[in-house]
Amino acid sequence: MRQRSLIAMTATLTVGALALTACGSRDKGGSDTEESGTTVVIGVDAPLTGDLSSLGLGIKNSVDLAAKQANTKKYVDGITFKVEALDDQAQPSSGQQNATKFVADKTVLGVVGPLNSSVAESMQKVFDDAKLAEVSPANTNPALTQGTDWNGGTKARPYKSYFRTATTDAIQGPFAAQYLFNDAKKKKVFVIDDKKTYGAGLAATFTAEFKKLGGTVAGTEHINPDTKDFGAVVTKVKSSGADVVYYGGEFPQAGPLSKQIKKSGAKIPLVGGDGIYSADFIKLSGKEGEGDLATSVGAPVETLPSAKEFVANYEAAGYKDAYEAYGGYSYDSGWAIIEAVKKVVDANDGKLPDDARAKVVEALQTVSFDGVTGKVSFDEFGDATNKQLTVYEYKGDAWVPVKSGTYAG
Repeated sequence: MRQRSLIAMTATLTVGALALTACGSRDKGGSDTEESGTTVVIGVDAPLTGDLSSLGLGIKNSVDLAAKQANTKKYVDGITFKVEALDDQAQPSSGQQNATKFVADKTVLGVVGPLNSSVAESMQKVFDDAKLAEVSPANTNPALTQGTDWNGGTKARPYKSYFRTATTDAIQGPFAAQYLFNDAKKKKVFVIDDKKTYGAGLAATFTAEFKKLGGTVAGTEHINPDTKDFGAVVTKVKSSGADVVYYGGEFPQAGPLSKQIKKSGAKIPLVGGDGIYSADFIKLSGKEGEGDLATSVGAPVETLPSAKEFVANYEAAGYKDAYEAYGGYSYDSGWAIIEAVKKVVDANDGKLPDDARAKVVEALQTVSFDGVTGKVSFDEFGDATNKQLTVYEYKGDAWVPVKSGTYAG
């Protein structure tokens, strides 16, 4: 996997007859002189190196594309958008450091990311204290928007500056359970997770729904995400009599785990969430992984009429890395920030106000537009109003969509 150093991407285009370049930091986010225009930075936080870098680079590139197109269209008069990306390496501590860096740069009026829910937990308060908007294209843990007691009947939004364009595991886990039990006719599951915020939460919501439907949990196990030898867990899976494995976690572990399960003689599919929906899962699981399933947020980007232009523009831009599972959502997250900035500028006589960050957070709450992934808007918790999900099957050498819909809860 390609290793990359910290990348800061710039989309600088001509506004009027003047070439605009990145302006220096401004104490209050106000405009520079009329002659030079104003540069607004959209930050991106994602794993740009390491095992999950393919997903992170897809996020970064997709936001970059949104900024470039906004500049080309002169979408916000007098504003040039610039993208700066920081590498969190999928580590909460790095994410928190990155959040602090973004807050310190007063030209940053919104941040897209992160990929991992555990990283988001470490960033939310930093951003909220600074009234800096954060829009994640990938976080699915329900507690991030609805509080830790979201499943106990008390939903409370912890941070008003946090939004996401992806739906949550409160829907994704049960959606997978319904497909496996009702459509795939799987009745006995072995559940494994990586003990991380995303994986454990997803496995829990899946398990609750699968049992509610009448399915049996043949066994549960946790793995160490830092290892690739899953022999002990594989032995338990094989002896359990399960007809399917559900894995809460990400593709770097899911791929080898699937391969090892099949090689043990247990010819049963491994099923996971959007964390395994990557071309890299196919590489890691090999031919043994054929027949495995993954759920992912939204409908397949390639099948949406609204996404055709995005796919064509992404390819035309010549990015070396694929947009991956979260490309469409990243583009829409970036564009949501752009729309919010436009609202703020239009409401302030064509200029950014001194409290631009707080105003952008307020504007995001009422943003509504037709995006790559469908209608983009946010509910009272900052969650996406688009609740669609898709089940994919690994067939041949690719993920193939087999069913799209919403959770019938």
